[in-house]
Amino acid sequence: MHPTLKHAIHQTRRQFLTGVSGTLGLAALSSLLGEAQGQPSLGVQGLPHFAPKARRVIYLMQTGAPTHVDLFDYKPNIYRWRGELLPPSVQMGQRLTTMTQNQRQLVLPGIAPFRQWGRSGQWMCDFLPHTGSIADDICMIRSMHTDAINHAPAVTLFLTGAEQPGRPSMGAWLSYGLGSMNRDLPTFVVMTSQDRELSCGQIFYDYYWGAGFLPSSYQGVKLRSNGDPVLYLSNPQGVPAPVRRSQLDDLAELNRLRHQEVGDPEIQTRIEQYEMAYRMQTSVPELTDFRNEPRRILEMYGPDVERRGSFAWNCLMARRMAERGVRFVHLMHAGWDQHNNLPTQFAVQCRDTDQPSAALVKDLKERGMLDDTLVIWGGEFGRTVFVQGDYTQPRFGRDHHGRCFTIWMAGGGIKAGMSYGRTDDFCYNVVENPVNAYDFQATILHLLGIDHTRLTYRFQGRQYRLTDVHGEVVAPILA
Repeated sequence: MHPTLKHAIHQTRRQFLTGVSGTLGLAALSSLLGEAQGQPSLGVQGLPHFAPKARRVIYLMQTGAPTHVDLFDYKPNIYRWRGELLPPSVQMGQRLTTMTQNQRQLVLPGIAPFRQWGRSGQWMCDFLPHTGSIADDICMIRSMHTDAINHAPAVTLFLTGAEQPGRPSMGAWLSYGLGSMNRDLPTFVVMTSQDRELSCGQIFYDYYWGAGFLPSSYQGVKLRSNGDPVLYLSNPQGVPAPVRRSQLDDLAELNRLRHQEVGDPEIQTRIEQYEMAYRMQTSVPELTDFRNEPRRILEMYGPDVERRGSFAWNCLMARRMAERGVRFVHLMHAGWDQHNNLPTQFAVQCRDTDQPSAALVKDLKERGMLDDTLVIWGGEFGRTVFVQGDYTQPRFGRDHHGRCFTIWMAGGGIKAGMSYGRTDDFCYNVVENPVNAYDFQATILHLLGIDHTRLTYRFQGRQYRLTDVHGEVVAPILA
């Protein structure tokens, strides 16, 4: 039998088509082999497309949808509408969720006082004093919008470019395209946290940081908040390091023989994952050890910083990973889904996230890292200006709202101390410089030196990209 035919018989249809397309599988394989030989992965040949402003990204994703009405979008004229019906000319028959579509849309202005911060005069509520202290370092994008009105599809859209699961996440695209900067740590790391009261029922799905149809070596590595930071990081009881090393060598040889027989690129991924886990046995304990951090730095991140798994702990970990060469650090914090507990949980979330977020920016700036580190803070959509429930009673909240919301970005080539975009007087519709999820993604890639239309991967007969067939770089916010 001809060797090529014999090889094809042992392959699945997907493996055979992957082998025929060839170049991308070989690029991934060469990256893995490069790391195995002691060199960081170089990513796709020809990337970056142009000189990058940012080398790494720290994405502080606030799932559950922070309320822009109460945090960032100050509208002084709205207060006279308190308790009045939202005018139909503002609502314009737009889609509402089933939670509020049959109730009266009574306007509720921001529940906390607002004021201007810094020389730039950025408007923020008084519950964000630490973020206010970095007002001149951040860019507020007040004109974000999305068609998604449910959490999982909206988060999936922001992170993968589609509302349906199955596409590669943003971190996976960057791992694939740009490669790693440290062979002893993953290129893409994820950490999750939630408020102490567990007030929000949002679920962190692993496809938020998955590789989709890219080789699985590019998916995010989740650091856990208890036990081993990474599953199976420790050797089994009674197995010393030399024995473990010998086991991995033997296992790698068996996998290499299998790869020669069937050509499945996932086998090489498996080999590299075993090797990465072995190297992380040394790198991760040092990474998670805060004993050498100055007390001043620990205090800057706030009282929760030494509670493993807290948002503050994760923020300090993000800085430590960034300075050790992790390219994409994704923090996901739940607790902003405030349908009927806005008066109490709004303050809790501000307390949990305000100081650590600002400390991260200050810490990076102090170390000279902010210029080439892009920091992002924001959720998947905003909240309605109309109240959900009865605002005269202790328990009320706001519903999902995709028509407009606010995120902020700092460092990594972003223009500091500016506000971009504008909403109407009811914080309900974008009226100036709209920015959607694809524009947001295209801008992030641009800051990393990537033309978002050229970072593609062939799958199921066509070229896919993070931004699909959409997206424009938001040039005015670039430094």
